[in-house]
Amino acid sequence: MKKQNPIQILTLGEKLLWLASVVVVAGSFLLFQSDDILTLIASLIGVSALIYVAKGHVLGQVLIILFAVFYGAISFYFQYYGEMITYLGMSAPIAVFSLISWIRHPFKDSQEVEVSKLSRKQKIFAAVTTIFITVLFYFVLKALGNARLLVSTFSVTTSFFASYLTFCRSPYYALAYAANDVVLIVLWVLAAMTDLGSIPMVACFFMFLVNDIHGFICWKKRYIRQNQA
Repeated sequence: MKKQNPIQILTLGEKLLWLASVVVVAGSFLLFQSDDILTLIASLIGVSALIYVAKGHVLGQVLIILFAVFYGAISFYFQYYGEMITYLGMSAPIAVFSLISWIRHPFKDSQEVEVSKLSRKQKIFAAVTTIFITVLFYFVLKALGNARLLVSTFSVTTSFFASYLTFCRSPYYALAYAANDVVLIVLWVLAAMTDLGSIPMVACFFMFLVNDIHGFICWKKRYIRQNQA
C-alpha cells in the first residue's frame, strides 16, 4: 500500500471545507479577543480531525485523541466535569481502540477504512450500554455538582453512542456526533452568556456540525461504493 501525503488525498471541496472551518474558528477567536490558547488549539485540531474522519483515514482518529485531551482540559476549567470525564475517560480511550480497528480494517489494502454495517448484537449492545452510561453519569455528575446537569448528561449519551459507532465503522457515527454537536452548542452558548470568551467554542462546534453532516454523506456514499466493488 503506497503512502500518500495527507494533504494530497483531500479533494478540492474537502480542502475548501477545512479552510472555511479554520477561518470561522480562528476568526471568532480573534474577533472576541480570547486569550484562551487551548480553545484555539483544540478547535483547530478538532475541525482537522473531522475532515479526515469523513475521509475514512486513520489520521482522523489520531487527531480525535489529541482533541479529546485538549477539550478535557478546557472542560475542567469551566467546571463541565461531565465533558472532562467523557472526553478523557471515555472518548479518548475509545478513539484509541477505533484507531486500532481502522488500521486493521482497510478497504482493499488502501488508506481508506472499510465501512461496516452494525450487526443485531452490536445494536443491542449499543442500546443497553448507552442507557447504562446515561443513568450512571447522571448520578455521578449530580454528585460532582456539574454545571448544566441535564445538558451535560445528554452530551455524555450522544458522545458515547457516537464513539461506539465510530469504533464499529458505521456511517451513522456522524449523525450521532451531529446530535452531540447540537448539545455542545447549547452548552457553550449558556457559558457564553456569562463569559464571551466561550463564543469561540460555539463557533467550533457549529463547524463540527457542518463537518459531521458532510461526514455522514461521505460515509453513505463510501458504503455504497465499497459494496458495489
